[in-house]
Amino acid sequence: MQHEVLFAGFGGQGVLFAGQLLAYAALEEGREVTWIPSYGPEMRGGTANCTVVVADEEIGSPLCLTPGAVVAFNGPSLEKYGPMVNRGGLLVVNRSMIPEGGARQGISVVGVPANAIAEELGAPRLANMVLLGALLAHQPFVRFESVERALRLHLPERHQHLLPANSRALKAGAEFPLEAVAV
Repeated sequence: MQHEVLFAGFGGQGVLFAGQLLAYAALEEGREVTWIPSYGPEMRGGTANCTVVVADEEIGSPLCLTPGAVVAFNGPSLEKYGPMVNRGGLLVVNRSMIPEGGARQGISVVGVPANAIAEELGAPRLANMVLLGALLAHQPFVRFESVERALRLHLPERHQHLLPANSRALKAGAEFPLEAVAV
């Protein structure tokens, strides 16, 4: 089985890290993985996206024109990438930055106020983990335990004290139900 996810937002939102963490978690499970980042010349405020492909066997191409899931961190990303979600796929929307929209026939949508949740947890920069948790709750092709292990192994030493907050953010995102279900 192959799963394709596109994460998109502004630089500084943790878009690339969320995708990279998913890729590391899949590697922890012995899966085949590709991770392709794309970002503008600006580090913060420019556009950023990445595609992650996770498969049980060799991946034919890392390119993905119709992903099974899109995680939209902001409005411009929803507009650009939301229509690409494959029929029967999942759209995860950051409702803190995109109050409405994204619903369309043939896909499921989960809206999560990721920034607000991260603020409540006392770690505003963890909105990316909240959104990753929502994705994996509705498309559990990688185990949460693998994501937490990947965090322990790949989070820089200076951020290791944030491991419990990252774990809480993942679990908080996982609690959100679907807003709309594919028809």
